Amino acid sequence: MKILLVRPRPHSETIGLQHVMICEPLELEYLVSNIPEEIKDQIDIKILDMIIETEKYEILVKKENPDLILFTGYITHAGVIKELSKASKELLPSVKTGTGGVHAEVVPEDFKSEHIDFVYDRNGIDGFNLTVKMLLDGRNTEEIRRALDKPAPKKTIFDYNYPDRESVSKYRKYYYYMFHNPCALIKTSFGCPYSCSFCFCREITDGKYFSRDMDDVIKELEAIPEEEIYIVDDDFLFDRKRLNNFADLLIKKNIKKKFLVYGRADFITENADIMAKLKNVGLNAVIVGIESVRSKDLKSYNKKTTAEINENCIKILKSLDIELYATLIIPLDFTVSDFEELTKWLRRLDVRFVNLQPLTPLPGTDIFNLYTNELLYERDKFELWDMAHVLLKPEFMSIRRFYYELLKAYYKVIMRPKHLVYLVKRYGLKANIKMLCGSSLVSRQYIRKILRGI
Repeated sequence: MKILLVRPRPHSETIGLQHVMICEPLELEYLVSNIPEEIKDQIDIKILDMIIETEKYEILVKKENPDLILFTGYITHAGVIKELSKASKELLPSVKTGTGGVHAEVVPEDFKSEHIDFVYDRNGIDGFNLTVKMLLDGRNTEEIRRALDKPAPKKTIFDYNYPDRESVSKYRKYYYYMFHNPCALIKTSFGCPYSCSFCFCREITDGKYFSRDMDDVIKELEAIPEEEIYIVDDDFLFDRKRLNNFADLLIKKNIKKKFLVYGRADFITENADIMAKLKNVGLNAVIVGIESVRSKDLKSYNKKTTAEINENCIKILKSLDIELYATLIIPLDFTVSDFEELTKWLRRLDVRFVNLQPLTPLPGTDIFNLYTNELLYERDKFELWDMAHVLLKPEFMSIRRFYYELLKAYYKVIMRPKHLVYLVKRYGLKANIKMLCGSSLVSRQYIRKILRGI
């Protein structure tokens, strides 16, 4: 049986971070590495990364002639996956298609289509293996669907083989995250122990949080050739004891890596000693959900932090020379004055990297139902749910002006002379030119929004 695992290219309307980062499709690598031993010799499996491929999808599919095609993606890919599934069946009428990924696990109905045979809404690796076994046994689509639909809880242990990174060997040199280049991914925990109202991450595991054994994580790290490692846990900086163990094991095993992680401002503020220890074993950068400088926003998001905590976090990271990638949610009641105050705050604290996201009530989150009647677009305009489009009407300015203020605030923070000098000194001219080209493409998408006014 021939199987294609496909990561689609985003829709052209999606405002894409793929211009400044392309990370390896870890979820597909896990599918490759966890095919049961008893059927491996009956399987020919291949990953297609359409973000990197230069040939058209239809040409590649016709050339490969697979029996089964599986897609992965986020909400922004839902429409694209439906179209690719339709194209696949038109080219190969007997091919079976399926889709998985984080959005399929939370809102599987978004992938309902006559052209998609299987939607994996839980335990994707197990569901995939069940599908393959049943197809090899000659079972039909309906039989497989019934088997997949049998009630089963989402697993809270992760007892799988390490991802097969060789399965994307032809693409690996293209995988990077901003200045972390080349960059590999590793996941050490699942879900999030917090309950922010806007967050999608905790919904994937039905609110449960669990982590891998740290000895197992270290063993996987030892086998990764890349020096730059992006730990894609929803919140890596959570458990002091676990992080201490992580640092101690890196020292014991003499593992020299550079790490990028997610973390919360309150943990960083309350655990400066742990942050210093992690810095000494390779922690180079942290993505922090600052979310807002306004107390009322932090309260409404159930963030459990304050503006003071955010400031202290920024100062601690700066003192340790750990790069901060700050993310903020921009509510729709922002005024021009609010944008100016935000910009002043970020510049005063010398924040160098910032991602300003319009408030986006993602389907599946706690806040989605609060805004269903206020959406500017139809719910199934999946390509616009990228946390960059303005999906709700601003209260105090036009949509055009809101995009303009977002872009202006971003450039007033990022494009400071001393900041540009710092970037060139730290990362070199070549890396900065690449980043400038990528961010210019994102800016061009915003400028089109400003000109169109929607």
